[in-house]
Amino acid sequence: MSVFRIERTTALPASEAWRRLTDWAAHGARVPLTRTRVLTPGPSGVGTRFVARTGLGRLAFDDPMEVVRWEPPPEHSGSERPAVCLLEKRGRVVLGRARIEVYAGPSGGSRAVWTEELRVRGVPRALDPVLAFAGRRLFGRALDGLLGI
Repeated sequence: MSVFRIERTTALPASEAWRRLTDWAAHGARVPLTRTRVLTPGPSGVGTRFVARTGLGRLAFDDPMEVVRWEPPPEHSGSERPAVCLLEKRGRVVLGRARIEVYAGPSGGSRAVWTEELRVRGVPRALDPVLAFAGRRLFGRALDGLLGI
């Protein structure tokens, strides 16, 4: 399983960073050749399901995901507890999980941490470092775009 972690610091308050990072439809606009379709009515929470479809024509695959943990930012800004969203990837091609954490910063900004555990069927485990490198680049750009960095 390929594992990678991305961290970004932003001037956005934790509540706004959380809102942007959990806007599932917006993810498709930030990942090349991908569109995202939310399958369940809002608001987001445990049980929310969506599909990211990546590729062109017949060379595309679905990456279905479900929110299995949902802990939005605390109401009071003094809390050190991060907001946490855990996604399970349940596709025929892509399996694994993604964890999104948003920490409130001391000066009103926030820190976002994206950790992905990824397995792609048919890709040998020897290529896990290549997948991790590509994942850091691809999701790092998506994170930057979602946070407006």
